[in-house]
Amino acid sequence: MPEGHTLHRLALLHRERYAGAPVEVRSPQGRFADSASLLDGAVLRGAEAHGKHLFHVYGPDRIVHVHLGLYGTFAESPLPEETPRGQVRMRLVGATHFTDLRGPTRCELLTGPEAEAVHARLGPDPLRSDAEPERAWARIARSRTSIAALLMDQGVLAGVGNVYRAEVLFRQGIDPRTPGRALDRGTWEAIWADLAELMADGVRIGRIDTVRPEHLPEVTGRAPRQDRHGGEVYVYRRAGMPCLVCGAEVALEELVGRKLYWCPTCQP
Repeated sequence: MPEGHTLHRLALLHRERYAGAPVEVRSPQGRFADSASLLDGAVLRGAEAHGKHLFHVYGPDRIVHVHLGLYGTFAESPLPEETPRGQVRMRLVGATHFTDLRGPTRCELLTGPEAEAVHARLGPDPLRSDAEPERAWARIARSRTSIAALLMDQGVLAGVGNVYRAEVLFRQGIDPRTPGRALDRGTWEAIWADLAELMADGVRIGRIDTVRPEHLPEVTGRAPRQDRHGGEVYVYRRAGMPCLVCGAEVALEELVGRKLYWCPTCQP
């Protein structure tokens, strides 16, 4: 599932290409056809992300909410249009480009209050200027749940997925099984600041890079990472391999149905 930086990149791209002008909205697949007919020819006023959710705003009560889930994708192409291939839930056509949405978990037209209800059930997003990290800390500070599970709970903190979760805990030297209430305020503030910086880098470069300059391949002489996810990381998908800092074997276990990676030496 795409992590939060991907949705913020999409929101930025869609604002740049489509906002402020009328757009054509269609549903070649048909499952979004009724809503598309209400939006076709309307001006897209803006696009924003909150965690792993994307919102196309056409008016106070005309907001398209998209959640990509595990299989959803946006495909961006320059005009002229091509015949839709595959199950295109929504096609957005502007002056220079068109965008196809396939396979999302959610693609729905919401009223303003309905969209606000989606925002309300999400935790603060480190990439949003209106984020309130205190809301997340209030829940973490009283929870017996592990910090690893809390960081993945979108109601606690929005936008963090398995990669950012594993990497920020490594960078801060925190055992992922530590209960939330065992953390001190300074540790939480360091986690939040690190996530905000790492995720902003993800928006800027389009991939997740978490390795500090002194541990990069060109400095240490190791081979660059070869992985379909791209980017240089410390522990994610590196189970059984040597830690880039201490050389210990990266550990792996399952936590709340997801794979958890960490270094037992660097994260005691």
